[in-house]
Amino acid sequence: MPTNDDLRKVAAGFFEEIWNQKLESSIDKFIAADAAGNDPKFGVGRESFRAQWKEWIKAFPDLRFEVREIIVEGKRVVTRWHLTGTHTGASFQGFEISGNKVAVDGISIDTVEGGMVTEGFDSWDQLLFRQQLEGGSTLGA
Repeated sequence: MPTNDDLRKVAAGFFEEIWNQKLESSIDKFIAADAAGNDPKFGVGRESFRAQWKEWIKAFPDLRFEVREIIVEGKRVVTRWHLTGTHTGASFQGFEISGNKVAVDGISIDTVEGGMVTEGFDSWDQLLFRQQLEGGSTLGA
């Protein structure tokens, strides 16, 4: 049985390696082949996640997640995070390259089994994100 510290390391490693270091190989390390989530844009499974991840990384080459808190309860891990990036790389979700900076807070609630995320639920301020892409809102702190 993994300890709470083991699960915290999985969550921290997920954000650090996949998003901050942009290590595509870490997708195979941290996400189960049939992982499910609540965001239909990310689809179901590791390969759907990989496709969406590539779009994010192309559009926001400096994308970064600052992990602010990790809470573990059983096999559930809640990670509170702050996302920042600059839209300089490619068009994204209908938005042409804007050069705009984005910054939003969010949480991920993940089920971790065998050292991998098997299910995820993400909640974040998508409206503020889109407003920032359009240039109509100031950045969050």
